[in-house]
Amino acid sequence: MDYDKRIFCVEDDINIRELIAYTLSQSGYKTEGFECGTDFFEALKTSTPDLIILDIMLPDKDGMTILKELRASQKTDTVPVIMLTAKSGQMDKIKGLDAGADDYITKPFDILELVSRVKAVMRRSGEKKSEKLYQFRDIIVDADKRLVKVSGEAVGLTYKEFELLLVLIKNAGIVLARDRIMNEVWGVNFEGETRTVDVHIRTLRQKLGSAGNYIETVRNVGYVIK
Repeated sequence: MDYDKRIFCVEDDINIRELIAYTLSQSGYKTEGFECGTDFFEALKTSTPDLIILDIMLPDKDGMTILKELRASQKTDTVPVIMLTAKSGQMDKIKGLDAGADDYITKPFDILELVSRVKAVMRRSGEKKSEKLYQFRDIIVDADKRLVKVSGEAVGLTYKEFELLLVLIKNAGIVLARDRIMNEVWGVNFEGETRTVDVHIRTLRQKLGSAGNYIETVRNVGYVIK
């Protein structure tokens, strides 16, 4: 059990919040609940959790706005976030994951599945923290600082563009199918939504400039960087 791991749960429904807190505590996690974004951000001033469960519909700030603020702060930009919401559409999930969420769970949900998702995200987060510096030709990716440089010049990427580039470079020379990229970068394989990969590849190529030509399209399969 991860008794040293702390989880913040931002959920305005007291019944759901207390159920999550109780169940996670039984699994060994120290859990604190917050009814609104204001209370949550006040707690962040003195403590940074290992994972955040974040509802989208909140009485003050909505979850998507909170997520963007978390990803814009150096203090919380790498803290894993699981979105919790009543919205079940695939595009809603894609938007949340694109904004930097690590997973997306819709209500009503099975509490044991939530615990399983928490453990999976924690595990992936631990693997990411062991990553250091990657280089491919004139592209340098600093996974710890989440910085990308091309020929010494910094390149600004979104959260998922960064993850996409990192996956490509870690598998340099290997053709990656769209569904595999979707699973590794977005954390979940949304059938029929792999066009999201194409959109992100296009913007990533543009931002990398001439280095974007290293990313090649493999017709009917996916992409490779070489």
